Amino acid sequence: MSNEEILKTEYSIEFDELRKNRMVMSYYVYGRLKVNAGEKLVDEIESLKERLKKYEETGNTEFLADVANFAMIEFMCPQHPNAYFKATDSNESPGLVGMSENEIKEFKNEHEHE
Repeated sequence: MSNEEILKTEYSIEFDELRKNRMVMSYYVYGRLKVNAGEKLVDEIESLKERLKKYEETGNTEFLADVANFAMIEFMCPQHPNAYFKATDSNESPGLVGMSENEIKEFKNEHEHE
């Protein structure tokens, strides 16, 4: 399966558009990202956590777009003192909470003849 075919069901262009619109509005409401984040005027991680909490309380998915934007801002202007990017494999990943489709298939295959 091609990347384009996979992304038709595994990616949301609408979500990206909502995020972009909020970044433009944020520019006018709060000012420049490079000043607010770059000069550490805004705590991006705490802002992200607050938006996630609001989503959990309300179910309003607008807050998820905000969470993604704050994660992107932290990526662009990291405030974490040891921030770095390193691609990790599944052994270093914290994993998922729950059991994924492929994990269920693997579990069934392993226990098929018991």
